[in-house]
Amino acid sequence: MMSDFARNLSRRISRAASVNLMGTLVLAGALLAGGAYAAPAAAQGTKIGFVNTERILRESGPAKAAQAKIESEFKRRDDDLQRAAAALRAQAEKYDKDAPVLSEGDRVKRQRDLSNSDADLQRRRREFQEDFNRRRNEEFSSIVEKANAAIKRIAEQENYDLILQDAVTVNPRVDITDKVIQALGK
Repeated sequence: MMSDFARNLSRRISRAASVNLMGTLVLAGALLAGGAYAAPAAAQGTKIGFVNTERILRESGPAKAAQAKIESEFKRRDDDLQRAAAALRAQAEKYDKDAPVLSEGDRVKRQRDLSNSDADLQRRRREFQEDFNRRRNEEFSSIVEKANAAIKRIAEQENYDLILQDAVTVNPRVDITDKVIQALGK
């Protein structure tokens, strides 16, 4: 005789298997239907292009300028954090050296001070990273908008039917990333 736990587990597994089977069947149907539509498009000579967004955000002129701008904005805070980390390391090394001759009360007080300083430094680093990421996202979102506009212009001018971003593998003859980087540089 099955326990309630085993019976419930068996029901959940059966339900999950049927949901997975239904999902697989729906996916297979969608792929078959997609293939039916893709075949006539391929026969008509569909022109496909590919854009490497990561490369645009790394190599384009506006991306390099934005990166330099952000780094200069955050340089002072980064330097302050580096100095604080070096000071904390120096305090920890001094504590390690002095610990054998300190009284129990002094040792506990300095450990607490080191712990508080470390927690404060970690909090400041997190805030710095969050601010840096937020600022970077602001700058790069405008670059992505400009890149998308350039991609649309190129697609219209050169009669592309489809332009993909992010793919597993790409034939270099359909890669138009260089054209987009050039368009952004103008």
